[in-house]
Amino acid sequence: MPNIKSTKKALKQSKVLAKVNTKVKDIVKKSIKQSVKLVAVKDKKAATVVKKTIKALDKAAKKGVMKKNTVNRKKSKLQKKLNTTAKKK
Repeated sequence: MPNIKSTKKALKQSKVLAKVNTKVKDIVKKSIKQSVKLVAVKDKKAATVVKKTIKALDKAAKKGVMKKNTVNRKKSKLQKKLNTTAKKK
């Protein structure tokens, strides 16, 4: 346990931020899974769900929860899956 007042505050802040970051990451992961599932079944709502997922990924990158290149890679994968299913129709 820290003794200095500023380190106590820093510890408190890091715990709160860690909770927030894990929550954002969970939301992103769940939306990615949902998008992939809908794209696999070729659902009509897949395009809108992928759009929302990309928006969530962008927000995570903007907040600094996820790195920019990681987000871009995940967005690219999602969009590629969506486009291949759209071509097969």
